[in-house]
Amino acid sequence: MCGIAGGTNLSENQIKNIKQSMIHRGPDEQNIASFGDFSMIHTRLSIQDVTNGSQPFQIEDYVIAFNGEIYNHLSLRKRVKNHTFKTRCDTETLLALFIENGISILDEIDGMFAFSILNKLTNEVFLGRDRAGKKPLYIYKNSTSFIFASELNAIKIGVEDLSIDDDAISSYLRNGFFFKDKTPYKNVLEIEPGNVYTLNLKDTSMSITRYFDQLQYYKKEKINDLDTALKEVDLLLHRSIKNRLFSSDLEVGAFLSGGIDSSLVVAIGSEYVDKLKTFTVKFDGAYDESSLAMLTAEKYNTDHTEIPISINLQNDIEDILLNYGEPFMDSSCIPSYYVSREAKKYVTVVLNGDGADELFGGYRRYVPIGNKILKSISYFSFFNNFLPPPRNKKTLYNYIYRLMILSNKSGIDYYTCSTNNLFEGIYEFKNNDTFAEMDSFIRKIENEKITDLSKVMFMDFNMILPSDLLKKMDIATMANSVEGRSPFLSKYMLEFAPTLSDKLKINGTKTKFILRELSKKYLHRKLIKQPKRGFEVPLKHWVDYELRENIFDVLNQRSFSSQFVDWDFIDKLLHRRINVSDEKRAQVLWTLYCLDVWNRNQ
Repeated sequence: MCGIAGGTNLSENQIKNIKQSMIHRGPDEQNIASFGDFSMIHTRLSIQDVTNGSQPFQIEDYVIAFNGEIYNHLSLRKRVKNHTFKTRCDTETLLALFIENGISILDEIDGMFAFSILNKLTNEVFLGRDRAGKKPLYIYKNSTSFIFASELNAIKIGVEDLSIDDDAISSYLRNGFFFKDKTPYKNVLEIEPGNVYTLNLKDTSMSITRYFDQLQYYKKEKINDLDTALKEVDLLLHRSIKNRLFSSDLEVGAFLSGGIDSSLVVAIGSEYVDKLKTFTVKFDGAYDESSLAMLTAEKYNTDHTEIPISINLQNDIEDILLNYGEPFMDSSCIPSYYVSREAKKYVTVVLNGDGADELFGGYRRYVPIGNKILKSISYFSFFNNFLPPPRNKKTLYNYIYRLMILSNKSGIDYYTCSTNNLFEGIYEFKNNDTFAEMDSFIRKIENEKITDLSKVMFMDFNMILPSDLLKKMDIATMANSVEGRSPFLSKYMLEFAPTLSDKLKINGTKTKFILRELSKKYLHRKLIKQPKRGFEVPLKHWVDYELRENIFDVLNQRSFSSQFVDWDFIDKLLHRRINVSDEKRAQVLWTLYCLDVWNRNQ
């Protein structure tokens, strides 16, 4: 895994500082290549062909800077006709294939990647990202120059006059993430997954080619037979895990929670690796899943490590947040950071269970829209008007309340209601262009001829997965020079999962039905029966205790967040003078805190 960057008209000092800012992504080697006014920067974390994988890498008139792993690159090499390979690296494979086939070859790749390819003959630069968005890539462009990088913090070094995008900030506050290609800065885009941006070095003009669209697979004929589907999921998961274990010259470990996704990865991975190293976060109280993780660790005799959340959270928190280069409010970034830091002491590569929820129907909010019986009970709407909202999400009442509310929604109304509108019912934002763009995208999907469940899952795959979950894991791992790999997000899983019928994903009130059925073959019964919990953290406790001083210090009348949310509202939240659940209060204060920590470190 690596860091890549580059652009036009960069000074020597900017190039040096950009390279330095990404050393955590590539501590083993750092190189720069310049071609006239255009420069490419690469920092390397050596995992494959450790001695021969230096970048930027050149074949004739093409040069590549690559971040990622291509798990099927050796089989794809057989298709190359006009090149003799000099290394075992997937970087050389990708460039040779790109020279002969162009952008279309990306549809054949099983892996995670972000790349920059320079064609010196045509003066074009190609910037591409993998299907799911596992590896990040940002670009700043104006009328005379452009800069790209793996991280926003590197972009900021190359641009002196970045302006904050107020509409994007408001969208972050309302939704909890930046929508698709939006960032907190004007003229800075996050290249969307499954896309290649082509830039002309002469005039900085840009065109965009989309090479992957998951929607086409949702439109295919559905698989309804459970046995057929189980055999295929089992086969694909074995194939994916095996490829991710053995595409490395270094030892590979795995993150292990109390959920079935990471547990399946560990169970199957243990068929190929004895004493697989596994890592689990340990909390105090109800949020702790370490005992459930231990069931799998003991069953498969893994070399298991439990990591208690650091008592230094108060001192670490700003550094953890600033790694993202943008406001980032997913509080599970905290345990993700700590578990990655501990894992680095033992391994450089870790497997995880990311993507299973979005592909196989893992979220509880999918239940009402995937359950025809619940959707048909019209009298739920009668009770909706009288039920008070829950004050604690970790209760049976909250689950029943959400079922009854969501059972009467469909399409865009369901998505808007079911996703995380942080300020819903307590604060109203003014409409802006970013809100309108997001609503337009949702309405476009609403008109597609696929099931309502497929629509919602497709939207999550395109918004929450890349903008929140995968970004969280990339930054948390790479901040500690660790590479995370996601077997559930293989090319083959991305194509297969959408072809499963709704009943194989949501069965009654069971989420991820097909994976739960598969788990019966591999996992402890107690673990299979556990409801979906997510990577939840004791945020309310942190806001009230460990981080209280930090939050009260940052949030005041002069704080940046008060430009978007009335100070009177923030003050009432801080001092508990507003009628809102303790959990929502904590979530909103945390989101505002993350915004101000980012802003005051600009």
